[in-house]
Amino acid sequence: MTVPVSDAPPPAPPASGRGEEEAPLADRLARAITLAGPISLAQYMAAANAHYYATRDPLGAGGDFTTSPEISQMFGELIGLWCADLWDRAGRPDVAWVELGPGRGTLAADACRAMAKAGFTPPVHFVETSPVLRTAQATRAPGATWHDSVDTLPSDLPLLIVANEFFDALPVRQLVKRADGWFERLVACQDTLFLPIAGKQIPDAVVPETLRDATPGSVIETSPASVAILRSLAQRIVAQGGALLAVDYGYDGPALGDTLQAVRGHQYANPYEHPGEQDLTAHVDFGTLAAAALVERAAVAGPIGQGAFLAALGIDARAAALSKAAPGRAEQIALDKARLTREMGDLFQVLAVSAPGWPNPAGFA
Repeated sequence: MTVPVSDAPPPAPPASGRGEEEAPLADRLARAITLAGPISLAQYMAAANAHYYATRDPLGAGGDFTTSPEISQMFGELIGLWCADLWDRAGRPDVAWVELGPGRGTLAADACRAMAKAGFTPPVHFVETSPVLRTAQATRAPGATWHDSVDTLPSDLPLLIVANEFFDALPVRQLVKRADGWFERLVACQDTLFLPIAGKQIPDAVVPETLRDATPGSVIETSPASVAILRSLAQRIVAQGGALLAVDYGYDGPALGDTLQAVRGHQYANPYEHPGEQDLTAHVDFGTLAAAALVERAAVAGPIGQGAFLAALGIDARAAALSKAAPGRAEQIALDKARLTREMGDLFQVLAVSAPGWPNPAGFA
């Protein structure tokens, strides 16, 4: 992924002895902070997640969390049919199908199977930097092309881009209100203990006007990395044609709230402990992403809840068909559908960004 320089991980101190380059990330971060001073929360999160995703498969019962495609094939199939429908109504042009942060490749496999049944078999492109996850993806999408960032995606044809639980893992900045103004949250280190502290004061002009008078203790999160990637992709879509579908847990902001969280072994954990050994995420500000797309003159639909979106795409009919084909799994299929549409139905939001002149995407009426 492309990350602005300000959100890049802090440089690791040079190795001074044999084997130091293999020291745990926590030790390397602690030494860097001790030598150069506290770092921004965005830098801490970027360093932790870069190491985390590069060194493991975090999904499933044996990992730390489970995503919608891993819950049920219905999710990926409906996403695939959403893409096929848009492609069909756009006149069936040559396009590239892109997934950002494709996990194990489960969504891609289900989506491509559904798209093929609709006569749509586009080339598959993955934006993924983890060698561990690339290996898993290759078994499910053997013909895929991999990219380290969005910058190298095809530039000569429309793009249909899917980003499921991608933006939530990008680094965030946090601004904290005190009695005397707003301050950026930094991460300091005492011995091997990481802790958040207040850094330099932030000019009020940086804070959205509607939130400037918040009570002391309030927190605002921003994600310059997310906005930069969204704007880059929106520029591509406007110039080349196509659409982007983003699905993530989030809200229609900007708004107040500290949503930084860590998950390890399917349990919430302290985000300032064990950097690089647990998943760090923050809720996605879909309102700000939508505004970024509009700046680039793209069309925007949503955000709406995942439950309403999947219902509009026909998840009830798909669940009924699967249950009829496999009666012994009917109860589990019903549970999976309820998890996708009820348990995750409002927490997860869906946003579409499309090129001017392209058809309105399905699911947002």
